[in-house]
Amino acid sequence: MVEAVLCDIDGTLVESNWLHAAAWKDAFEVAGINLDIETIRRQIGKGGDQLIPVFVPFWRRRILEEPLETYRKLLFRTQYLDHVHPFANTRELFHRFKKAGIRTALASSASKEELETYKALTRISDLVDVSITADDVNHSKPRPDVFEAALHQLRSSPAHALALGDTPWDAESAGKIGVRTIGVTTGGWTSQELYDAGCIEVYKDISELFENFDRSAFMTLSLTVKRKVPYPIGA
Repeated sequence: MVEAVLCDIDGTLVESNWLHAAAWKDAFEVAGINLDIETIRRQIGKGGDQLIPVFVPFWRRRILEEPLETYRKLLFRTQYLDHVHPFANTRELFHRFKKAGIRTALASSASKEELETYKALTRISDLVDVSITADDVNHSKPRPDVFEAALHQLRSSPAHALALGDTPWDAESAGKIGVRTIGVTTGGWTSQELYDAGCIEVYKDISELFENFDRSAFMTLSLTVKRKVPYPIGA
């Protein structure tokens, strides 16, 4: 049975992906890098250490990476964070995890400061067993560090855990440690894109997952039977 869930936050539990994309767009423009917001949005879910190299050549990263990340964090905190809102039924879903005996970890590429804000917005602080952010590991998603650290702190194993996320980067990250992923489309990706990335189920949003929880993989998937883990994209 499923014993643990490794849960992403941005775009999964809170509406924030476009706000993060806007903050990155503003930061890149100051550095003379002009990008379409949708192009950036498709990289959201990665931390700065993985996102910046997509748009900044190696020879400029030594100079730009740290100030870009610092300025982006400042922009997001001062101009965008107040506009983040939680998705409906997030607290109810975490109550359902508890009722089912599923231990919960928040596993995010967000900063610790952002995470604490999100926990307050979603009112799930008392329902979360473990919290891991990009500040706690060497590499953010789609590297496996965040999910791996969360799994370790929950004292669980890939065979008894599922990830919950909104981007292909979540599925890729989880897949690298043998954890399967349930997706939601609230991050801007289509169901097909999430299935192609390796998700075993995809829901419209947290509310739909909550409403169908008893029929979801959290309750029906027999993890005692070894199944082939979806091949992670980009591996």
